[in-house]
Order: sequence, then C-alpha cells, then structure tokens
Amino acid sequence: ELELDEDGEPIEGDTLNGRDPDDDDEEEDDEGQDEYENDGFIVDDVEDEEVDEAEEREDSDEERRKKKKKRKKKEAEDLDEDDYELLRENDVNVPKVGSKKFKRLKKAQRDLDGIRYGLSDDEFDGSMKGGATAEEKLKRTLFGDDDGQPLEDLPEDEEQIEEEEDGDMGEEDEMADFIVEEDDVPGASVRRKKMKNKKSRHAFDVSSSALKEAQDIFGDVDELLQLRKQGLDYSDQKERRLEDQFEPTVLSEKYMTVKDDEIRTIDLPERMQISEESTGSPPMDEESIIEESNWMHKQLTSGAVPLFGKERTDLSINKDDIMRFLDLTHVQKLDIPFIAMYRKEQCLSLLQDPEQHEVDDVDQEKSDKKPTIKWHKVLWAIRDLDRKWLLLQKRKSGLQSHYSKRFEEESRRIYDETRLNLNQQLFESILKDLKDAESEREVDDVDAKFNLHFPPGEVGADEGQYKRPKRRSQYSICYKAGLWEVASKFGYSAQQLGSQLSLEKLPVDELEDPKETPEEMASNFTCAMFETPQSVLKGARHMAALEISCEPSVKKYVRNVYMENAVVSTSPTPDGKIAIDSFHQFAGVKWLREKPLSKFEDAQWLLIQKAEEEKLLQVTFKLPEKIMDDLIKECNERYLSNGVSKSAQQWNEQRKQILNDALFGFLLPSMEKEARSLLASGAKNWLLLEYGKGLWNKVSVGPYQKKENDINSEEEAAPRVMACCWGPGKPATTFVMLDSSGEVLDVLYTGSLTLRSQNVNDQQRKKNDQQRVLKFMTDHQPHVVVLGAVNLSCTRLKDDIYEVGLSLLRC
Repeated sequence: ELELDEDGEPIEGDTLNGRDPDDDDEEEDDEGQDEYENDGFIVDDVEDEEVDEAEEREDSDEERRKKKKKRKKKEAEDLDEDDYELLRENDVNVPKVGSKKFKRLKKAQRDLDGIRYGLSDDEFDGSMKGGATAEEKLKRTLFGDDDGQPLEDLPEDEEQIEEEEDGDMGEEDEMADFIVEEDDVPGASVRRKKMKNKKSRHAFDVSSSALKEAQDIFGDVDELLQLRKQGLDYSDQKERRLEDQFEPTVLSEKYMTVKDDEIRTIDLPERMQISEESTGSPPMDEESIIEESNWMHKQLTSGAVPLFGKERTDLSINKDDIMRFLDLTHVQKLDIPFIAMYRKEQCLSLLQDPEQHEVDDVDQEKSDKKPTIKWHKVLWAIRDLDRKWLLLQKRKSGLQSHYSKRFEEESRRIYDETRLNLNQQLFESILKDLKDAESEREVDDVDAKFNLHFPPGEVGADEGQYKRPKRRSQYSICYKAGLWEVASKFGYSAQQLGSQLSLEKLPVDELEDPKETPEEMASNFTCAMFETPQSVLKGARHMAALEISCEPSVKKYVRNVYMENAVVSTSPTPDGKIAIDSFHQFAGVKWLREKPLSKFEDAQWLLIQKAEEEKLLQVTFKLPEKIMDDLIKECNERYLSNGVSKSAQQWNEQRKQILNDALFGFLLPSMEKEARSLLASGAKNWLLLEYGKGLWNKVSVGPYQKKENDINSEEEAAPRVMACCWGPGKPATTFVMLDSSGEVLDVLYTGSLTLRSQNVNDQQRKKNDQQRVLKFMTDHQPHVVVLGAVNLSCTRLKDDIYEVGLSLLRC
C-alpha cells in the first residue's frame, strides 16, 4: 500500500506503477529538478542561502506549486530580448508582448519623455503621440495640471504603486534567482547564482546603465538617489561634517576654514590678499598709475624718505621705471625678488644702491673682491610708498563720502541764506583741499577744518538707552551766539589769508575797514552769554584765530618754516644735575643748545625723550628770533589793512591780536607736537635700518670655503668643525668635534677655562684646561671653530679660544 500525504499525493521515495505521464510532469515541477538532476547536481530551495527561512515555513507546498506553474506558463508565452533581436535580424516582425520586467524603469523613461515633450502619463501612448490638444498642453506647461492631484501628493502615490509592484514581483521572482548554465567543457555544468538586485527608485536624468553600474559598485543606491534628489552638494556636506567633527582651532591650524577656501579660490599669494584687504584693490588704469608714480618720484627725490639712514637727494630715479614697477606689481601681481631677478631691464634705475657703490669704490683695488648679495632698498621703499599711497587714497575717499553726508544734514538744519552760502563756500574749499592733500598730515589738517565748521551732531542719540554728554567747545558757544558775523567783519577770511601766504592767489582789491569802530559793532551782538562789547570781541577773535589755525594752507606754510628752522635745546633738571654724570647714558644729551631739527640723524632723540620722561632733562623747541620776526611780519602784511584812520588802526589792533593768538596759542604748539612725532619716527626708522643692516650682514654670509693649503681637502666634502658651548661650571664649557659628515668624533669638558679669578689654584686649573683644548685641537685639526653665544661671557670665551688657536699656529 502507498502512503499518502494530506493532499492525497504519494510520499517521496515510494514507487507508483501505472502513473499518468501528466502526473510525472507535475511531480517533476513539484520537486523543482532539471535535466541535470541525474548528474548529482541538485538545485533545491533548501540549499539557497539567500532565501528567508521564515518565508519558507509560511508558504505551503501548494502555493509554491501554483506559483511555479504560473511562472512557467508566462515564460512559455513571452520571448526573451535575444529572441526578439534574432527575429528582427531575420526580417521577421513579431509584435512585442508587454512585459512587466523593468516596468518601473520604463515608467521613469515615459515620465522623462513626457517632461521632455510636455506630455503627462495620460497623454502618452506607445507611439509618442499626445492625446491632448495643443491648447491643453500649453495650459499645462504654463499653469500646471489644475485638474490633477496636488504636487506634494504625487511622491506618496508613486511610492505606494512601487511598493505594490515590488510585492507582486518579489513573490514571482523568489525562485528565479538561480540560473543553470552549461560550461564549454562537455559533461560539466556550473551553477551560477544570480544576485538579487534590490529595486531602487529611478531618477529622471539617470540612465539605466548608470544605475546598474552604481548598483554593482555600491549595492543599495536608494540613499544616494535620495541625497541627489534633495540637491545636497558634496562640498557642503564635507564642510558641514568638518565643522561638526572638529574644533574651529583645529580647522584654522589645518587651513580648512571658509576663509582658507576663499584664498585658494582667488589663487593669489596670501600676503597680497591680506595686504589688499587693508589697502583695497590697487588701481590698474594708466591715469592712476601715472598719478601715483609722480607722487612717489617726488617723495624719493625730495629726501622725505630716509632710504639709507639719512636723506639722499642724489638718487637718479627714472619716473618711467616707477610706472613700469607699479604695472608689474598691480597688474601682473609679481613680487620684488622676481622683478629684481627676471624683470630688471624694466626698472634699472631702481636697482641702484649708493652705499654699495661707495663700498665698491673703496675695494676696487682689491683683486679678491667677493660677490655680494643685493638688498634692493629702493624697490622695497617704493613698495612701502605704494602701501601708503593706497591707504591715503582709501582714507580720502571715505572722508569725502562722510563730508558730503554730513554737509547735507547740516544744510537741512539751517534756514539762514547767508549762512548757507558761507557753508557752501567752506564745503567746496574743503573738498578742494582734500583732493590736493598729499600726506597724512595734510589730510588731518583738512579733517580738523571740517570738524570745526561742521561739528558732529547728535546722530543716533535716541537709539541707545543712555545718552552720552555732548562736549561743547568755546567755538561752538560763540557760533550759537551769532558771533560768526562779527568774526567775518575783521577782514580777510582764513582761506584768503592762506592763499596769500602760499602765493596761490593775491588780493585784487585792498582790504576796506568798516566805518564803525569794533566796540560799536560788537555792541549790536551783546546777549546773555556775552554781555559787554569787549566779551563779544574776545569771542569773535577766538573764532577768527581758531579758523586761521585750522586752515590747511596756513598750517602748511607755518609747518614748512618751522621744520626748516626750529631748534632744540636741552638742560638738566635739578634731579638730572645730580643723576647724570660723565658715565651716564644721558651724558651726551645733557646739554644741547639750539640744535636744528634737520641735524637729528641717529637715535639721539630717543635718549632725549627717555630722559625727559624720567624728568632728568628739560627740552625746549623754538624758532630763532629772526625767523619768528619774519613770520609775524609776513602774516601782518597779508592780514592787516593799509588804512590810516582811527577806526582802521583799531581794527588792525584786533587783527594783530588774532594773529598773535593763532600763532602762539594754536599753530606753534601744534607744530612742536608734530616735530616731536617726526623726530621719534625718524629715530625709530634709523634704528630699524641699523638692525636690518646687522641682520643682513649675518644672513648674507656664504658658507665657509676651505683654503687651498688645508690638509686632505680633496678627500673630505665638508670642513671639520669644532663646536663650543659656554657653561657656568655645572655643566662645564663643552667642546665637541664633528667630522665632515656631522658625526660626533670626540667631546671635551673644560670647567675652569672661563675662570677670571686671580687665585693661584684657579689660574693653574685654567692653564690646564687651555693645554687640554690645545691638545684637542692638535689631534683633530678642525677647519672651523663655532661658538654658541648666549651672554656676555661668550665674548671672553672667544678671546680665550683665539689665544689657544694662536698658540697652536705658533707651534
């Protein structure tokens, strides 16, 4: 008897006689065996490592059998792509049956074609023809699909459809993961496992071949497609990850900040970019370069720039060379060493070094003159002048915009037509002076004049919680009292006086004095603040004197006279007389009598300044009496009238007081401050040049060259060196002998070599150490002795070593 299972089928392993052939086929399908089963190759679901065991337990044998029958029937009806291609090659047109294989990729291709041709899914048919009219297409292109579902709902529906398709196809393709292929070798068969590729979404602009390659390389590409869909850039992700993972200090040390990326993007030397951040972009047009070259040539030839520690006016610098140098640095972005080496023919006059010529003249008779390294001081000086010029132009541009804005605010607050016209004239003269300014001091003069006539108002005073107290000057008090009208009656304005002193514009008509006396005119302007005519005149004189002292042309004239003729005198204070003796560091500046400013060429002023700070010296600046009388006389001739009437003499008395207040109250004290600042900057520049020369002499020394009479000079590539390091005793002074390769050969410790005691025992120990050093040098025969200097004791140690070396030579 046969044992049957629950479905009435015989159990495997039993034989059944007289069975129907259809039942054999069904049994063959049930067991899932192929034609190679007899060869010992069994393909069964149990051996598949990728099949989930939980799903196998849930699916019954009957469900699997139905699925296999359905799939076999479908495969029998459908042709493969190779069959269709073979039929097309033989000119046999067979209609292609629609397949669900790659239907999501096909759907994505239809969507892409729909977007490309302006078609939607319901307008698209197999022949690439739209079912909608042209009017409907145009409406949908311009306004979208109003009848359809909202755009934000489309992705969810597509995902639901894809999930349903994944579920259907996943069940059908569950057993289709194994392909049996026959190898070329007869009688052998190879079973190749086909990896299941997980279905992934298809992007519109990604081809199926690219998607397949990505799947082969990375596996699951859903995450990559999702990132691509969100439009995340790789560089943004990288920066975000770096900022999240590392501290800002670490990113700064490794040059991985946003600023570093900007520097790399600009692709210019970082030092140039940093310089341009403070100075702004240098001008590249020809007109600006010509203007800057003229200014530089004037600065260099006038001696305003101490190139070589003192003013040199004998430099023959060509202006065209300066223009070409500016073009190389501004336009071509070249450095000075590169220009001096490879573009020297374009700026030959800028490569001269007068100090080097003087040295060459002294050493021209020497036959063994060694080549020297050139410093190119003129080029570096022009580079510094270029930076000053750019900063000056940047400041002038900023002040001009500020002045225009401030003038408009002031004009809206004034309703007096006379004052408006006067302010307009002042503003135009200020802009003219600002344009003509060629130095920082001249710009400061223009700024002082503007702040005097247009003081900063209470702009933004209501923005904060607290209000800063406003500083009110005597000039502003007099101005608000209306005394500016009295000040304008004194005669020439400050601008007219400056024009006459600088000989820019001489007066056409003589100055006419008012018919009224000063007291009579001042009586008309008395008020609660200024109750008497004398107080009114005093306030008006203060305004006129302050305006003269702030006039840029007047200050320029007085500055030239002062800097050329002023003298400095020093005398010790009572404390200085006691402290400063003949050995004191201030002994050389203890008594100075009328030393001109132009004679301070070294750092002597720094000593005077330090002694004055310590209250050991008293320093006085003054103009010689003759120069002072000439200055006052010149100002009186330009400012006073030639009238002989009583009222004219009274007005001239007022003008003399104004000039006296302007000169001695404002101008000369400000000139003294400028002279002090100029002397300090000159002394510091001289010190920097001296330090630079010392450092240059150190770094420009070439390597030691062995002499011809050195022993075994051909055998050794480098000289033998004996190095010495000073020691106070513990550790002792140490000598180390190095061979030509830098390897240590021998070490010697001398604890008594630096002793300075007069004791007999100390002298004997020192002598013994000298003998040891002599024997050390005799044994090793060094070419060079190197001493590491750490303090003043090393100078005496140098003398000791030199003495030992002389004794070695005598031997």
